[in-house]
Amino acid sequence: MKIEPQFTYGVLIGRFQPPHQTHIAVMLEALSSVQKLIVIIGSAKTARNIKNPFLTEERQHLILEALKAAGADTSRVAFGFVRDYFYNEAMWLASVQQGVHGITKGSDHVALLGHIKDGSSYYLKSFPQWDYLPTKIVSSLNATDVRNALWTGQDTSQMVNPSTRTWLENFKQTQDYLDLVLEYQYVQDYKKLWSAAPYPPVFVTTDAVVIKSGFVLVIKRGDHPGKGKYAMPGGFLNQKETLLAGCLRELLEETGLKLEADKYLKNTAVFDYPDRSLRGRTITHAFHFDLGIGSLPNIKGGDDAADAFWMPLSEALSKPELFFEDHHAIIEHFVLRQ
Repeated sequence: MKIEPQFTYGVLIGRFQPPHQTHIAVMLEALSSVQKLIVIIGSAKTARNIKNPFLTEERQHLILEALKAAGADTSRVAFGFVRDYFYNEAMWLASVQQGVHGITKGSDHVALLGHIKDGSSYYLKSFPQWDYLPTKIVSSLNATDVRNALWTGQDTSQMVNPSTRTWLENFKQTQDYLDLVLEYQYVQDYKKLWSAAPYPPVFVTTDAVVIKSGFVLVIKRGDHPGKGKYAMPGGFLNQKETLLAGCLRELLEETGLKLEADKYLKNTAVFDYPDRSLRGRTITHAFHFDLGIGSLPNIKGGDDAADAFWMPLSEALSKPELFFEDHHAIIEHFVLRQ
């Protein structure tokens, strides 16, 4: 007797960094309850880092290969991709809805799949238009454990499917992997410096968003974390300086650009997403300077910046995968509110 699927569409949301055995088991379970499984891959278009080491297309490939190896009909699996919107939850929700709607074409026979385990599962209550279909598969395995094993050279064979393990072994031979291991070691050593503090520290930084004639001033980071990634000029606040003074100092040190704040400062904002920095709780105060139109000032990378250059805003806004941490979101914030 053939059992009809409970729903036409099922939606599973996750970062899958990387997809592990429990992820695949949940997908296989879902395929017994829905006609079409829609996998929404989060943190799309993100620069490689130790929390998000794998590109969107790599995660899609790993999921499909693992499902094929398990005998699943992958023609019943579709994918959507959603960027991180750290400071705009409505945009994230809208992106998920748009990705799903593009596949379901407006069908209301949709179930959201998942398991409410902790605060990170809040999104399961964010789509009231869809039914909730809880998974019966509960496991303590999580992708953080897989990544930590990967960075420390431990065996991942009990955590991921064979096809994924083979892919990870090949990934270990790449320069990207070697760079990420160095970043992991840097972050671990950095956290050890503060491990004896009576309370977890909160760091304060400043960043300068400098715009002129449709360009934004960008640096290329010279050190870990985020070595080689694009960022705004900025850094940690010194003990005896104001936020604005710290911002102007870092701007001068990293790019050689000296600004009169009273003349060019247009706006300021605080960016405090709790997990915005892998080093620990870091709150940045960003200052938006608009230099108007005209020729671009000469700049030169210095201090922590390996390089500094003027980047067309069209390119900066369309390529979040080039930027360190949430710097793309910060640029986007000021540009879109003009």
